[in-house]
Amino acid sequence: VFSVLIFLILYLAIMVRQHYALGLQNRLVRLEFKQRYFELFNKRSDEVEEKLNFSQIAALRFAYDDEFKELLYKALHENISGDEIKKSIKKWRADRNRI
Repeated sequence: VFSVLIFLILYLAIMVRQHYALGLQNRLVRLEFKQRYFELFNKRSDEVEEKLNFSQIAALRFAYDDEFKELLYKALHENISGDEIKKSIKKWRADRNRI
């Protein structure tokens, strides 16, 4: 019983740590979107960000600036999914820093 209890505690600790790490990465992706939107449009992205789901925001980060604008428009007006955004990217901007 003691061994099972220790195993469950360790498993829970690992899962909580993983949950916080993924949550933090998602917050950083959203922050990157806000910064990039501000740099390109010189406006806050609050209204735009509310209309997009996380998969769309995450997919947009792989597009270069010229495609970013076009794909953002499609995501907002045609409601294309994150997978469709990724498939539409012609010149892929890799993220080699994601953990």
